[in-house]
Amino acid sequence: MNRNYPMSASGCAPSATQVEGAHPSSASSFVAGAASASYPSASSCSAGSASARPSLPRPVVSGLSAANFAGVPSASLDDARAALTRYFGYRDFRAGQQFIVESVLQGRDALGVMPTGAGKSMCYQIPGIVMPGLALVVSPLVSLMGDQVRALIEAGVRGSYLNSTLTPGQQRTVMKRAVEGTYKIMYVAPERLADPVFREFVSQVEVPLIAVDEAHCVSQWGQDFRPSYLAIREFIESFEKRPIVVALTATATERVRNDITTLLGLRDPAEIVTGFDRPNIRFGVERLEPKQKRARIAGYIAEHLRESGIIYCSTRKDVDALTEWLGQQGISATRYHAGMPVAHRQESQRRFIDDDALVMVATNAFGMGIDKSNVRYVIHYNMPKSIEAYYQEAGRAGRDGEPSECLLLWSDGDIATCRYFIEEGGGNDELSEEEVQRVKSAQRRMLDGMVGYCRTTGCLRRYILDYFGEDSRNEEGAAFASSAESCGNCSNCLGDFDAIDVTDTAKQCVLCVREVQGAFGKSMIADIVRGSRSQRVIEGELDRLQSYNTVSDSAAQVKEVIELLVAAGILDISDGTYPVVGLGARSFEAEQESFTFSMKKIRRPRKKASHSPFDGAPSFGGSGAGGAHATPGVFGASGGGEVELFERLRVLRKNIADANGIAPYIVFSDKALRDMCARMPATPEAFLLVSGVGEKKLERYGEEFLAEIAAFKAER
Repeated sequence: MNRNYPMSASGCAPSATQVEGAHPSSASSFVAGAASASYPSASSCSAGSASARPSLPRPVVSGLSAANFAGVPSASLDDARAALTRYFGYRDFRAGQQFIVESVLQGRDALGVMPTGAGKSMCYQIPGIVMPGLALVVSPLVSLMGDQVRALIEAGVRGSYLNSTLTPGQQRTVMKRAVEGTYKIMYVAPERLADPVFREFVSQVEVPLIAVDEAHCVSQWGQDFRPSYLAIREFIESFEKRPIVVALTATATERVRNDITTLLGLRDPAEIVTGFDRPNIRFGVERLEPKQKRARIAGYIAEHLRESGIIYCSTRKDVDALTEWLGQQGISATRYHAGMPVAHRQESQRRFIDDDALVMVATNAFGMGIDKSNVRYVIHYNMPKSIEAYYQEAGRAGRDGEPSECLLLWSDGDIATCRYFIEEGGGNDELSEEEVQRVKSAQRRMLDGMVGYCRTTGCLRRYILDYFGEDSRNEEGAAFASSAESCGNCSNCLGDFDAIDVTDTAKQCVLCVREVQGAFGKSMIADIVRGSRSQRVIEGELDRLQSYNTVSDSAAQVKEVIELLVAAGILDISDGTYPVVGLGARSFEAEQESFTFSMKKIRRPRKKASHSPFDGAPSFGGSGAGGAHATPGVFGASGGGEVELFERLRVLRKNIADANGIAPYIVFSDKALRDMCARMPATPEAFLLVSGVGEKKLERYGEEFLAEIAAFKAER
């Protein structure tokens, strides 16, 4: 079932007859949500009151001209907190949210970099609720807009969207209702901003706020560059009274953040980076040959049968082959990639979000913006082409804050595949050839960082944080190849592997590169330090170099050391058809007496059975029954009763979701269910204290959940 429901003239959704396959109750719940919603400081924006829409007062912003902005509503931070509790059931803002919300309410642009699961949507939804007028949300996630709006309406917020899934007539109806003041928040794709009809529409409504979601898409140096984002600035500046702009993303280096500010035209933005660490996620890396990867994945899924997970593959062919193979092993998995018909993709996405299929095998076409909070693991069947891409995909695990795992399986063939995609990817009509080459150059450097992550012997979490500049980082794209700091929660810190000292080899490689002044590639550097007697070496008198014949390692190992040095920023590899090795920004470190360098050699399987990520013990590298006992660990050793109630509430949630044609997480998140298990509320007032329960959800679902909790208590 496609949840990108078109909007009807009577409210926020069509009648059941307008959408083939829709549940009969779907439309009524949408309309009820729209009709009953009310807002602090925004009563004048009710349906049908276009003439009553107030003009917006001009803001007073220190250091800025008030004329730069559409205006600041008569809403305070207290109003925002009240809306947070009333509609979403949260008592206070999470880290970073209040800073952005308060900045927006004061009339200031804002840029927020917050990890996946940190609640970025609240940063624009709450201001959108309390500010008079219509807040626009620019998002590339067309396939998810229906679910995003559905979640808003379930909370009692009047939401809408305009995208290509709506017919022209339905789009006109949505815009007409928006002009009448029916909606508070509207989602649109960036391509929509250039549409003359849409431009005419926005000239008829007050737009106090424009939120740019997935803002890293505007940067050529980001992992998901989309040329359509480059037109957002012109759209913003086309307003007679410029709206406040808030840009949000989960992963952005300093360079990308600067691009976001410049290319979106943010004016003195209030900027906050809440940190990139996801402490609830355990990271793991394993080097396996392609044939070994399948068996590893099948074994992992068998250990986590009751848990939801995503398996990312780099090609459509791998997605199809792995899904088919898993089916042959008795593992039911759904798949998703851009080569599938739209209807098939939508059905796969629905099955996964609705928990009808627990395993999703997909390319990177799947996942951005997926608001499924109970994904317990993300496995990469192939190495991604950048740390940015990897961390964004890995971040789809554990959005509810519960323990989760991210396992990366890689081989040398993955590196070659990534390089092929970079070189053969080509450009697009909106970029010049020079710009295309700059993008490719940046992509090569990002790939170097990804290779370094796979090969580092240091803490994986520390590597990621260094890469994004959270603590020690010397230049973008370079992170330490090893680190003394341990997170105690990754496969490098917890697992067993052979780390071999390659300090001498590393020093000789750096010396050789310095001696030949960056004239040769990896193979020739390896030949020189290994003492090759090839014609090219002898005729070039390279056997006279100080670094000649100083290393006894294999050619393959020397090349791997060179790649590690590149990932560490000690060496550099040029662009072009014939890349050569040069000195990196940190090459001086190899000359220091304290310099050491190590690399992974062989990983040994753990001798004892692994466990689920929920019980505090590592689950990488072995076999066990963690999945069968996953849930108990969430509640602790004494949580048997809570586990039983949790499972009963999950069944109830699924039944309610199926009956209403919505995703289970829209009813309540796993985190909310666990809070119910801990509190066991007996009254509506107590139920409102559960995290994630607002007034509208109490009204819709409170009676059923309270009855189930009461029945459970009575049976015990």
